[in-house]
Amino acid sequence: MEQACNIKVPTKKLKKFEKEYQTLRESQLQQEDPIDRYQRENRRLQEATMRLEQENDDLAHELVTSKIALRNDLDQVEDKADVLNKELLSTKQRLVETEEEKRCQGEETAQSRRGSSFSSSSSSSSSSSPLCCSQLKEVFRRELEKAELEIKKTAAIIVEYKQICSQLSTRLEKQQAATKEELDIVRSKVMSCEHCRELFSTLGSLQVSSPGRQKSSTEPTDEEKDGLKEQLREMELELAQTKLQLVEAKCRIQELEHQRGVLMNEIQATKNSWLSKTLGSLKSSTSSSSSSMSQAPSSPKEGPA
Repeated sequence: MEQACNIKVPTKKLKKFEKEYQTLRESQLQQEDPIDRYQRENRRLQEATMRLEQENDDLAHELVTSKIALRNDLDQVEDKADVLNKELLSTKQRLVETEEEKRCQGEETAQSRRGSSFSSSSSSSSSSSPLCCSQLKEVFRRELEKAELEIKKTAAIIVEYKQICSQLSTRLEKQQAATKEELDIVRSKVMSCEHCRELFSTLGSLQVSSPGRQKSSTEPTDEEKDGLKEQLREMELELAQTKLQLVEAKCRIQELEHQRGVLMNEIQATKNSWLSKTLGSLKSSTSSSSSSMSQAPSSPKEGPA
């Protein structure tokens, strides 16, 4: 093997051998019966067509399967988004109800403070206000953590959808390139055949055969070429539909991302408003308790006077 690999053949001899092989091949083709040659080329084209049909069926089956899976996943994400919206609305409603209840409790505390002594009113305000605020904080914290967890899950699902779409588009481009290459090979084989080249132009359109040709040899070739052209059109149509479905899936993912952003903004706005209202209520309760404590020691001094 090493000696065979180390043998160096001049380029001129290689070209000479190539020319001799070409001449020998041409002489064999000329001696061969044209009908046998056409039949062999016809069988080769039929095998290529069957292989392309099988690959097309596999691609269509895979496309349908991936489309169904993607549709199911999108439905699940839509359901989760609806659940998140409902939970957010219920959280807002509970927050409003809690604030209303807190306001009512504050009014009741103020009324009871007017009817009771300053010492009892100051002690009750100092004990009830922190308890109510801590309960509100705990409820809001739980709901906020739940909403953030669902949003993280939705974001992870969206990332997975993007990866699936990119993989499908890559596989589609590869399959399209391979199909185009194979069709070019079939077309080159057709154009290399003298009989087929006379029937088809360079653009692939069918030409009218001369009346002197035998009908037995032209009719099967015309049907096969029409079948190949029809299959090519069907494959191009399926590839266009696949691209359209990928674009629709990407648009749906963008809509889900937009909904996630809107949910995040609403949660942040609700959190900010709740914090501001809580701080305001704490400040008001602190100021009222401090004013009551300052009035309590001044009342005994006014009695003896």
